[in-house]
Amino acid sequence: METAKLYAPCAFAAGLAITLFLAAYLTPRQWWRRANARALLIMVVGAWGFGSLILYAVQGTRPVAAGTLDNAAAPAPASVTPDPPNAPDLIAGRPFQVHRDLNLRAAAGVHAARLVTVPAGATVTPTGAREGDWWQVKTGVDGHQKTGWVSSLWLRRGGE
Repeated sequence: METAKLYAPCAFAAGLAITLFLAAYLTPRQWWRRANARALLIMVVGAWGFGSLILYAVQGTRPVAAGTLDNAAAPAPASVTPDPPNAPDLIAGRPFQVHRDLNLRAAAGVHAARLVTVPAGATVTPTGAREGDWWQVKTGVDGHQKTGWVSSLWLRRGGE
């Protein structure tokens, strides 16, 4: 299992440990004689609160909602280097394979109009224009050449 996937469970386990430690010293002893809703609430809220603070401190993300892991806000790992200035030149003209059915859009972004759906397994060729994770590509669908924007997250190089 990757280390990044262990951050959240470890953070919330540490949050639970901190909560139990603080509850043992800061609450009346009779509260803990038998299980009750108050004790459960203290443990859940404390584990979530301290766990979220630990995640925020370690990863620099905002606190997560109870029961969810929001990886969309997580920053890129420190070992990833930014793309060089000529990165579009590196991808332009190199064909990629579509991983799943893919929406070819008129502009970059999920709110742009969908031109056509490119079927899984089809090949697309980037033009070199990019806006973040969105690439402008050329592809042949139903015998017609189309140019539009796709999310690069759904593309694979040959052999991947």
